[in-house]
Amino acid sequence: MTHRLAVLISGTGSNLQAILDAIDAGELPARVSLVLSNKAGAAGLARAERAGVPAQAIDHRGFPDRASFDQAMIERIDAHGADTVVLAGFMRILSPGFVRHYQGRLINIHPSLLPKYPGLNTHARALEAGDHEHGCSLHFVTDELDGGPLIAQARFPVAANDTAETLSEKVQAQEHRLYPQVLRWRAQQRLQMTDQGVELDGERLPPQGFQMDTHG
Repeated sequence: MTHRLAVLISGTGSNLQAILDAIDAGELPARVSLVLSNKAGAAGLARAERAGVPAQAIDHRGFPDRASFDQAMIERIDAHGADTVVLAGFMRILSPGFVRHYQGRLINIHPSLLPKYPGLNTHARALEAGDHEHGCSLHFVTDELDGGPLIAQARFPVAANDTAETLSEKVQAQEHRLYPQVLRWRAQQRLQMTDQGVELDGERLPPQGFQMDTHG
């Protein structure tokens, strides 16, 4: 059976597009069964519709609390039978109940080399700290914000003339390579989260995850 992905977005959906492109190119043996957004006007919903993918929006402002909104998302996602839930620029903190429901099947991408710079403004924070390298991280989601076990990272050197804007562009380019790769492992049933950590092909990955070559 084809591996089914539910992709959660809040904005333009550039990582969603990278995933759809990888599927179309035959590089990712999966299908996107649902794109879900908390914003009706998110541009990523139009990307999904152009690709013939079911796209829905649920306005979080219509719910009394985070848990009830997350339960509404669970009902939509489960109705489409997702094997992996993909956070691709979904800008809301998830409730513990949502995280528990998809434990081991919920993946997020973050624009820093975690555990550095959880949260927002990662590129400016890396520059302020004088970091010599920067990048992005993919991790399984747990109750700790941006703190789940790492799956993979892509890193590159910070140039002397880099700004927050140029770092954002460089990170996004790496995200578009890294996410389809990791989802390919999931679709091939090679990647899983265990009580001991993250395993790829039955071998436990190091704490920093798989390190992707950013030069190829």
